[in-house]
Amino acid sequence: MNKLHGTGVALVTPFTSTGAVDYAAWRRLLDFTMAGGVEYLVINGTTGESPTVTATEKAELLHIACTHVAGRVPLVYGIGGNDTAATEALLHSTDLTGITAILSASPAYNKPSQAGLVAHYQRLADATPLPLLLYNVPGRTGSNLTAATTLTLAEHPNIIGIKEASGLMEQCLAILAHKPADFLFLSGDDMLTVPLIACGAQGIITVLGNAFPQKFSDMTRAALAGDFARASQLLYGFVALNPLMYEESNPVGVKAALALQGVCEAAVRLPLVAASEGLQARIKQLL
Repeated sequence: MNKLHGTGVALVTPFTSTGAVDYAAWRRLLDFTMAGGVEYLVINGTTGESPTVTATEKAELLHIACTHVAGRVPLVYGIGGNDTAATEALLHSTDLTGITAILSASPAYNKPSQAGLVAHYQRLADATPLPLLLYNVPGRTGSNLTAATTLTLAEHPNIIGIKEASGLMEQCLAILAHKPADFLFLSGDDMLTVPLIACGAQGIITVLGNAFPQKFSDMTRAALAGDFARASQLLYGFVALNPLMYEESNPVGVKAALALQGVCEAAVRLPLVAASEGLQARIKQLL
């Protein structure tokens, strides 16, 4: 899956000040990120506030993305859940025409065992005709895909890689050391992109890339080309900014950064609230 090497952006879902999906801003965001040179786009992930976007809205966002992007870059679509049977049914019922791969986060709240996680992902991989990317994000799900579990799942012919957002470097290294050659390892942590690529990762699915697509994709490409001096300097430019993206929860910070650039409004849906004046001021100062 070489087309998923490099920088993928976990897109936000733009809302108006009244809380409606802003489809005009969605098109602007698609154009903004593609113009920045990113390799692919990820729709309906956690950064897209998927828990509070309705099924009808998700279908329209996906339709617009497929028609607007029109094959210029690959699209990855997020389908996950903590009910395996319901997630399997959603994979069957969603029109995935134009989608390159599925990104599926581990079940949240249930806290399944490692055996349960293996069974969950194997069932989803059997259910979808598209390649499946695992998404390990323990900070949101309450469970961790261990290196051993990831390597077990990597043996499934339809599981092509992982977005690893545990932040556990030893775990990441264990996967990188033993994974099959054709199994994609993608960083799920923006600030670990360069060091993980140095150890064999093939890219990143990023939050910062929404607001800084050119700089972030330049950084990732430099690292993939072995120019770690340049990649590191670009990475250092995000050191002060990155914590502000998560200080009041994701995607609150990155939406504030996008609003300051005129791409979309800073609005989010409850239970999230838009960035405080103080956070907006600090993001603006860094911009």
